[in-house]
Amino acid sequence: MTQADHVAVVDDEHGVGQRDRGRRSLASPQRLRSFFAPRSIALVGASEGSGWARFILDSLSTSGFSGELRLVHPVRPQAFGRPTVPSLRDLDEPVDLAFVLAPTRAVEGVLEDAAAAGIHNVVVLASGYGDGGGEEGRERERRLVERAIDLDLTLLGPNCLGFVNAAAGVAPFGLHIVPPLRRGGLGVVLQSGALTSNVLAFARAHGIGISLLTSMGNEAVITAADVIEHLIDDDDTRVIGLFLESVRDPQRFTALAERALQVGKPIVALKVGRSPAGQLAALAHTGAVAGDDAVVAAAFRQYGVTRVDSLEELLITAGLLGSGTVPTGRRMGVVTASGGACDIIADRSADEGVEIPEFSESTGAQLRELLPSFAAARNPLDVTGVILADTATASANLGGTALNAVAADPKLDFVLNLISVPVAAPPDPAVPERRMADIAATVARSPIPIVNFSATCSDLSEYGADLLDRHGLHVVGGIEFGLTAVGHAIRWNEMRQDRAARPAAAPAPAPRVAPDDLPDGAWSEARARDLLVAAGVPVVPAELVQDPDAAVAAAERLGLPVAVKVCSAAITHKSDIGGVALGLGEPDAVHAATESVLAAGRAVTGDVEGALVSPMRTGGTELFVGVTVDPSFGPVLAVGLGGVFIEVLRDVSLRVLPVDPAEVVRMLGELRGAPVLAGARGTVPVDLQAVAEVVTKVAECARSLGPALQVLEINPLWVDGSHVEALDVLVATGPS
Repeated sequence: MTQADHVAVVDDEHGVGQRDRGRRSLASPQRLRSFFAPRSIALVGASEGSGWARFILDSLSTSGFSGELRLVHPVRPQAFGRPTVPSLRDLDEPVDLAFVLAPTRAVEGVLEDAAAAGIHNVVVLASGYGDGGGEEGRERERRLVERAIDLDLTLLGPNCLGFVNAAAGVAPFGLHIVPPLRRGGLGVVLQSGALTSNVLAFARAHGIGISLLTSMGNEAVITAADVIEHLIDDDDTRVIGLFLESVRDPQRFTALAERALQVGKPIVALKVGRSPAGQLAALAHTGAVAGDDAVVAAAFRQYGVTRVDSLEELLITAGLLGSGTVPTGRRMGVVTASGGACDIIADRSADEGVEIPEFSESTGAQLRELLPSFAAARNPLDVTGVILADTATASANLGGTALNAVAADPKLDFVLNLISVPVAAPPDPAVPERRMADIAATVARSPIPIVNFSATCSDLSEYGADLLDRHGLHVVGGIEFGLTAVGHAIRWNEMRQDRAARPAAAPAPAPRVAPDDLPDGAWSEARARDLLVAAGVPVVPAELVQDPDAAVAAAERLGLPVAVKVCSAAITHKSDIGGVALGLGEPDAVHAATESVLAAGRAVTGDVEGALVSPMRTGGTELFVGVTVDPSFGPVLAVGLGGVFIEVLRDVSLRVLPVDPAEVVRMLGELRGAPVLAGARGTVPVDLQAVAEVVTKVAECARSLGPALQVLEINPLWVDGSHVEALDVLVATGPS
């Protein structure tokens, strides 16, 4: 492949450019396995005046790296008491990874040296590429990608601090790592550099072990999606944590999320950069309620990605999900030594939808025999501070015995167990050792998961962390973050079970509408109705008329009372200009109203097709259904309560298309107004399955418009039991 081949991106039948195919081949799972586990490393530009080089050397030492380390500098004969060579070409044999500390202007030459030396993996620290935002920097990054492809170099960066592979004991990483480096099952991908140190520090302080952590830089060659794919395949990783500024390849991201869910690896993501999209807000309601961030949240939820709001929540949730004690149901037993903690837990559990049922009679009887007379044998359980203050009670292990009794209760799905982790070794260290050993033994034999937690999100001391490690225990940090993590874990497990139970068949491909026949802008309602009817969507009967006399005749055929609406592609908000008349029960009223709405329309535009006459629908429930196009995720479906409620409440549920009827039923159940659909205050309950079938047809109809789709909206979709009709329709298309 020549340099000229890379200058123009040529798409194949799958829409993937030659350059991207070349980039993807360099970041394949097979290439990344060797990239992230180098046994020999060269630092290019290493000098004692480089803080980056010093950090990397310290990080390699902290990680326990025992492989070969070579230093490269064009003019200095030694650095850090080690000899250097002038160039990578001067190495006696190739290394597995070159970490390039050279300035931006020298990077391309170093890449050529690496290729000439038989080196295939590089990390580039330098900035001044696409990160600068200017056209010159973007062009420089484009050339960097082309050179990497030409030279067969797997490249992390530029503008990148490197990575930490605790599982492999290697950390070519440009910031300080506080020892010891904890090895564990959490793989972390960060679209940020400086936050990596904060993540490592918090994880270490809360007993959360890392498999791989990488700073992504500009993602010129290796992207976040590439690393996610690597972590899904990585045997050392049990849970994946993400800090994302953007989702750069939404289709690939959702496919990887689906795969991670299937293999049982949770993805926990902190996505920043919230902003309203405002797409077509002046034209339709859908764009206003389906903003950028709302679509991201919906897509994450739809594909099993747990979205969090802070780094602390990300790490504590990931720590629980990777601990091997994930709750599998919503019925929780609680064991504490604090009545106040019981009260807080009860409140937060309700927030997370976690149940705290009464203990079974046998468990209650067993606890009443164990507890002091002033303690109550109820869930949540307070075994009281006597287990800490009374030496005899502590020696008898009342807390451990109570935990065993609760863990055996058949009415529970999991147990939340409060642990007090000592900060320093007590005068008799055998006491906490025995207590932790007893808890570990209970956890091991318990028929249900036991989630150990601390009352506050405090850092573990070195003594406390070592104590937990010796007994193989993980403690979730604090009631607030702990119960948030529990809620996330339960929802992830439910999502996984739900996906496993769904049929594998995908929706049929949407039929295409001839692009030459699509208008540029809003459609008239008559044409929009025809589109829906052709797609099998039930639409309220209507007739398009040109004059008041024809309107009266149509009203008598359709049945009074009727509605009369002006029909024009140029008028999207008909009621705003007096173009709608409702509840017309007499022929004279129909005649007068038709004159009025036609006059109102013609005062605005000369493009008036006539007036639509349709029978009134009363009672029932009004819903909203809209499809708009997110710039990243593509067509997005919104459903909610219709009429004016969509503007006032904005109570909608969103999904990235395609969807099936079962997914639409779940969407309806997510609405705050869901009780209305069940027949509130004597109204007829909505047939959710009937609605879901219609909404699915609406979604497929929108997809049939292909890339020309801008918006397709029904407001309201009228439902009376199982009778469903679209009463008002808006469609807009544009250049594809």
